[in-house]
Amino acid sequence: MCNWKSMIEEEFNFYGDTWDCVVSHTFEGSEMEDVFDCGWGLSEGVRFTLWTHNRVYFPVCYDGAEWVGSVSRHPDGKATAHQGGE
Repeated sequence: MCNWKSMIEEEFNFYGDTWDCVVSHTFEGSEMEDVFDCGWGLSEGVRFTLWTHNRVYFPVCYDGAEWVGSVSRHPDGKATAHQGGE
C-alpha cells in the first residue's frame, strides 16, 4: 500500500527538493496521505500536480502500477527520461 506523500518524498530525495521548496499543489484535504494500492491493476491514486522552485511532480502509471515522476520546471538542457515505462 502507498500514498502520494511518501512517493513524492522519495522523488524529492532524488532531486534534492524538500517540502519547504513547494510552491503550489493540486491536492485537496488529506488526498496526499490517502492510502491506495500502487501495484498492478487499476489506477487508484488521485490525479495531482505539485510545483517546487525547480521541478514539477506528477503521477505516472504503467499497467496499473503508479509512482511519481518529475521534470525540470525551467529549461536546463537535460533530456527527460521516458515516463510511464520503457
